[in-house]
Amino acid sequence: MSFVPALPYSGYSGWLFLKRTAATQQAVLKAQPEAQRDEAYFRANIGKIDTAEQLVADRRLLKVALGAFGLQSDINNKAFIQKILEGGTLKEGSLANRLADKQYQKLSAAFGFGDFKTPRNKLSDFADKILTAYQARSFEVAVGTQSDDLRLSLNAERELSDLSSRTKLSNDARWYSVLGSPPLRRVFEKALGLPSSFATLDVDKQLEMMKDKAQAQLGTDSLAELAEPEAMNTLLRRFLIRSEAEAYRTQFGAGTALNLMQTAVNFARNRQA
Repeated sequence: MSFVPALPYSGYSGWLFLKRTAATQQAVLKAQPEAQRDEAYFRANIGKIDTAEQLVADRRLLKVALGAFGLQSDINNKAFIQKILEGGTLKEGSLANRLADKQYQKLSAAFGFGDFKTPRNKLSDFADKILTAYQARSFEVAVGTQSDDLRLSLNAERELSDLSSRTKLSNDARWYSVLGSPPLRRVFEKALGLPSSFATLDVDKQLEMMKDKAQAQLGTDSLAELAEPEAMNTLLRRFLIRSEAEAYRTQFGAGTALNLMQTAVNFARNRQA
């Protein structure tokens, strides 16, 4: 895809610029010829699909379906994806439910091949929902070609909003989802300054430690509250500044990194004012 997002700044300054221009840049991406062709083909054909086998056999449909859930790298793993789709999510032992990456579970639940006699892709609003998710993910992928940290920030913003909307989940269940999502986990680990040894701890200890750090540094351990705009901004600011500081430290040494980061923080504040 020829779309290249405009990202003149890195780190938190880049995030502020991206947030101000995201709607315009996403519209430019959506207007790209390839994106238009993908959308038109998906709208015209997704309702004709009756089985998971038919879906994985159509590469153009599968591209959008997987891309909507950030699973585009599995485009060639057709047998694996078919098994996930056919197993559904209503059975506790299904493959989608057993996998640590819950994007597979979301994919299977969205289509419903293994759960319902009539799959969800027959619903009138199905194409709109999948295409909206696909376009958002495609923008994140494009941003990631220039800045993985900004891609992770976009992902965190979207995923935390989704978690907070799932009202039946307890706060601990939401935190376990964070721990089970490598991109989201990475944001929290960096933002909270957790050591590399953190991943070797028992998962329940990880949960306890991450909640304690969030309470101390972000003012709350409630993921629903962290999905609110002000708290989200605090989380992502800490993540981006820490990440950039680490990159500067590696390249220039601790003293220079501190000076550079102070300059970056002051610049970001002035841009916000």
